[in-house]
Amino acid sequence: MKEKIRQFLAKNKNTENLTDDDDLFEKGFVNSLFALQLILFLEKEFRVRIPNDVIKEDNFRSVNAIVGTVAALTGSSAD
Repeated sequence: MKEKIRQFLAKNKNTENLTDDDDLFEKGFVNSLFALQLILFLEKEFRVRIPNDVIKEDNFRSVNAIVGTVAALTGSSAD
């Protein structure tokens, strides 16, 4: 799961020095348009519906946060 998310991020920005705990907002990876693209990618790739009440900055702040959010919604492991 982590690798697929990192590959998606790499399509838009250089992720060479990005760690899984880096703040994606602070590093300039996420703006409002990209946030929508990210949510659509996650829903399609992992076959999950992300409810509005889950769409909060903290749930998408880092690769690890995204993985945790998707894993919680799908009931799968964070790998």
